[in-house]
Amino acid sequence: MNDFSLDPRLEQDSVFIADGPLSQVRLMNDARYPWLLLIPRVANASEWIELDGGQQRLLLAEINQIGALLRNEPGVEKLNIGALGNIVRQLHVHLVGRRDGDAAWPGPVWGNGSPQRFTLEHLQSNVDAWRQKLK
Repeated sequence: MNDFSLDPRLEQDSVFIADGPLSQVRLMNDARYPWLLLIPRVANASEWIELDGGQQRLLLAEINQIGALLRNEPGVEKLNIGALGNIVRQLHVHLVGRRDGDAAWPGPVWGNGSPQRFTLEHLQSNVDAWRQKLK
């Protein structure tokens, strides 16, 4: 995990919240959805199958933890989990809280409209709130 570096696009589109046992937890800078990323701190990993068994179990535990927290967010009716990697090759898992009638419903969030960036104040309050939830 020592040679881990974050893809510039992930860094540009999201904000660091915390480090989990395996992954960096980041908030997507799009106010339309409660949307978190898990990015395993494993150098050059682009596919789930490139993680060893222990890393896969850790990532699954992190997905379960973050997913449960997102499901408890106000208005979240459905949880979307995806690890596409077609544009950004670095292994990362999207966890998106969805609701009937949201900006992309019922389609996927990717490629649907332009992100609505948080104000700096709202971004910081969201990051602070997620850090508290992850303690």
